Amino acid sequence: MNRLHAAAAAGAVLCLVSAARADPADEVLSPIVVQGERELELKLGTQSKNGEPRFSATALGIGYGARSWWAIELELKYEREGAATRFDAIELENRFQLTETGKYPFDLGVLLEIEWPRDRAEGWEFAWGPLLQFEAGRMQYDANLLLKRQVRGDSPSATELGYRLHAKYRWREALEFGAQAFGELGPWRHWSPSSEQSHRIGPALFGKARLAPGHALLWNAGYLFGTTHGSPDRALRAQIEYEF
Repeated sequence: MNRLHAAAAAGAVLCLVSAARADPADEVLSPIVVQGERELELKLGTQSKNGEPRFSATALGIGYGARSWWAIELELKYEREGAATRFDAIELENRFQLTETGKYPFDLGVLLEIEWPRDRAEGWEFAWGPLLQFEAGRMQYDANLLLKRQVRGDSPSATELGYRLHAKYRWREALEFGAQAFGELGPWRHWSPSSEQSHRIGPALFGKARLAPGHALLWNAGYLFGTTHGSPDRALRAQIEYEF
């Protein structure tokens, strides 16, 4: 199986793919894959909207660069709404790198996620879409454009479109700064009215600490503001990743 076969396999799942509710612990993914690299990951997020209970999410993950073009990660996801915390889902994330790192003006990959919710009535959730990264001087830009769909659930669902973006200025490896944005547009063929879409944007910090040869601690955090009526008023997210 080569990169083109991987892309075809992911594309075959596109007909299944759709969105769930906005997850405050969502991350912006890179298309770059490092073979043999292992990682432990913790993601945290919380969001609030006037008149509604605060919603928080946590994810614990373990990942591995299985091939030079394929990385896989398994996550356990938890959520908290009001005073109750519960196990939410198991997620299997696959990233396929489609271009050789640095060979072109941009690096391109594709994501395929499969999520099994605790509540079987929700069915399964599939997410699929391109991962893009490019650089301009000291600036680095990452963009994820994702389709999501729930299948085998008790209620019918549409395929929905969302995005995850960040831009950062690479000042020093230990501290970089920029911005992050996350959004859900609604059904991919007929977007929801702008007032019902969810868009969050705000400043973010990034960093990497080298602990030993082949070992590093990466982190990023963002404070996001909702820009539409359908968005949370405020959201705070953070991610810590240990690579070895």
